[in-house]
Amino acid sequence: MTSTQQIRAAVRDVMPSVRADLEALVRIPSVSADPARADDVRRSAEATADLFRAEGFDDVQILTAAGGAPAVVARRPAPEGAPTVLLYAHHDVQPTGSLDDWDSDPFEPTERGARLYGRGAADDKAGIAAHLAAIRAFGDELPVGVTLLIEGEEEVGSPTLEAFLGEHRDLLAADVIVIADSGNWDIGEPALTTSLRGLVDCHVEVRTLEHAVHSGMWGGAVPDAMTATIRLLATLHDANGDVAVEGLVSGPAADVDYPLDRVRAESGLAEGVELIGTGSVVERLWTKPALAVIGMDITRTADASNTLIPSVKTKISVRLAPGDDCKRAMRHLEDHLRKHVPFGAQLTFTPGELGEPTQIDATGPAYDAARAAFKEAWDGVDPVDMGVGGSIPFIAAFRDAYPDASVLVTGVEDPDTRAHGANEGLHLAEFEKVCLAEALLLHNLASGS
Repeated sequence: MTSTQQIRAAVRDVMPSVRADLEALVRIPSVSADPARADDVRRSAEATADLFRAEGFDDVQILTAAGGAPAVVARRPAPEGAPTVLLYAHHDVQPTGSLDDWDSDPFEPTERGARLYGRGAADDKAGIAAHLAAIRAFGDELPVGVTLLIEGEEEVGSPTLEAFLGEHRDLLAADVIVIADSGNWDIGEPALTTSLRGLVDCHVEVRTLEHAVHSGMWGGAVPDAMTATIRLLATLHDANGDVAVEGLVSGPAADVDYPLDRVRAESGLAEGVELIGTGSVVERLWTKPALAVIGMDITRTADASNTLIPSVKTKISVRLAPGDDCKRAMRHLEDHLRKHVPFGAQLTFTPGELGEPTQIDATGPAYDAARAAFKEAWDGVDPVDMGVGGSIPFIAAFRDAYPDASVLVTGVEDPDTRAHGANEGLHLAEFEKVCLAEALLLHNLASGS
């Protein structure tokens, strides 16, 4: 199969079966964060493995490392002189959150309007389906060697992926690595992700009292932990809303316009609320650090009494700009908190997750092949080189394990996908373009275009 039109027709023909297979995967509640769903995660791996066995992959295994969740590895050798491409996605999904926030059962895929809704319908079972579509379109005439790695623990931070790559390094070796776990710039506008922020988080406990005391008897002289915590947290941003932790890296971003009305619509920003920070919108989202308090343990208002609260525990999450180092950033965060804790309060700092940021030099033949494929699939629209404010820390692990491979970060999401949230949805027309682009990419890589 050499004609672009033939590839288009082949992808169009396989889309109904690919969608059916995607819907079957979505029905499996493979929530890796929930130990009670471990059997479902295993069932999801087995269903994924069966899909690629049906496509003629004789070497299909379900593997683990260091006690991690099951991952699927499937391989078909390269034709003479053709490169090998590693196609990555993950079959585990986020928890659903409150079912009251969903308009339909999160594990029963439901089409409404232009989208297919369900947990994992986009992130990232659609990544599996995109790989499946490209492979199915070529049938027995796959133009490159393909190795699939479908991970089972990405949504809990890929804790054993480095060990997995170390243990199975030769099995996964490839010339090009396609990580289908990101998104596109907008509906109708494709993108290659070339930068991702890193991540550090921590738990911080502030204590001012050995036990709660009467606020009337002691208030005014004895500090309560909540007031101390509020004052401490207020030091983490300056008056403009920029992160005020010294030592964190910031950098420039691509010259891409992100209009305020689009930010408001896509983020759900409440009426009258202003953006925080300085610089262009994409700098604030892609190449500057961002800090948020994402959890707090404190007395509920319904249970409040007239007492001074003795201790408060918070969880702080920081997204790191490309070029930063997560271990160094964690030290800077701890130093800032200890320096600014008020009233001599006791502070306990417990470091949490670490994830390195990524900056990709997206130049060379593989990136040229990808841009040509995207432009063809989107009918002449050039792809954007896009940053992502979120984190995929394991990309650094792939780059360390395979330094000579070109790493392409692609995906099926768009600004209204709502990955990780209620009513996660896959835009079906864009999904077909993603599938076509991947098929064209494999063709281009084989032909050297």
